[in-house]
Amino acid sequence: MNESRLFVGNLSYQTMENDLQEYFSQAGVVTSVNLMLDKFTGKSRGFAFVEYATAAEAQNAVELLHTKEFQGRSLTVNIARPKEERPARSGGYRGERSERHDHR
Repeated sequence: MNESRLFVGNLSYQTMENDLQEYFSQAGVVTSVNLMLDKFTGKSRGFAFVEYATAAEAQNAVELLHTKEFQGRSLTVNIARPKEERPARSGGYRGERSERHDHR
């Protein structure tokens, strides 16, 4: 698990990556910001991942910024959990063929 990567939620839909870079820099050296966008509309999904140079800086950011107001919203800031493996979804028909549809 990457202890230096944060999940940041409850973001304003107008928040940009550079806004987060600047704001989160008060807790330490930010190495990357990944604002999650809707793949169809290109608009913010209201959350992001912020990565710090060290786990200590990330923990400092959680303590300093969790529940703080940023651009009119109360932030959720936590150490990011690894993405859970989800079972593959398969589409298609799985039922047995009923006798009603048998053409004789």
